[in-house]
Amino acid sequence: MEAQLLAEYLWVLVVLVGLEGLLAADNALVLAIMVKHLPPKKRKKALFYGLAGAFVLRFGSLFIISFLVDVWQVQALGALYLLGISGKNLYEKFSNKKDSGKEKEKAKAEKIGSGFWMTVVKVEFADLAFAVDSILAAVALAVALPETPWPEIGSLDGAQFAVVFAGGMIGLIIMRFAANIFVELLNKRPGLEIAAFVIVGWVGVKLALIVLAHDAIGLIPHGFPHSTVWKVIFYAVLVTIAVTGWFASDKITDKTPRHDKS
Repeated sequence: MEAQLLAEYLWVLVVLVGLEGLLAADNALVLAIMVKHLPPKKRKKALFYGLAGAFVLRFGSLFIISFLVDVWQVQALGALYLLGISGKNLYEKFSNKKDSGKEKEKAKAEKIGSGFWMTVVKVEFADLAFAVDSILAAVALAVALPETPWPEIGSLDGAQFAVVFAGGMIGLIIMRFAANIFVELLNKRPGLEIAAFVIVGWVGVKLALIVLAHDAIGLIPHGFPHSTVWKVIFYAVLVTIAVTGWFASDKITDKTPRHDKS
């Protein structure tokens, strides 16, 4: 590969990593919420197994991307799931303030009782819902690159496939570590959970808009979910929720180790 062509491919890879890093922030928060009920060691295992499966899913998605574009039901289910867990947990958060101590303990025990492998499956399903939009954005950037003598893989030039794959995998690694950071942050500032669940619902809204803009639905303009206006609105609201939650929450220091051991 010539130096100029290599530089062009490397630049797109850098852009893709930045794009995946931005997408990883809200996605990682969703994953952190999903595994938070597990004991500390199992949280890391759930994220490891879930994202290991996500590597396979994303690799496979690149081969069948033209098929996945038409399967809007995947993102529709993802949107419903995220909106559901956001609404359910926010309702429990506010209603629990009126519950007795015994009822709180019962609710906590039920939450902790969620199965490890079921959590892993949820992590993988969430990533599949996120992956469709992420891969489509990456492919849109990659197909504009000059073709190379590399053999085609799936529907892409070999070099284009390599760039999209590398960007996606680096994005998953970023998500993996970001999710761990968010879990620790939620433990130190329990008050942030309310803001976190609001963000989960907001991410669900993002997926819902993508579904509504799909050609098979067509309730809103096709390009709106990918427009600059929507992206500015989405991240402005997300940052506002996060900043509000941060200043409204109290930091816990002494109780954190005890909480982790329970």
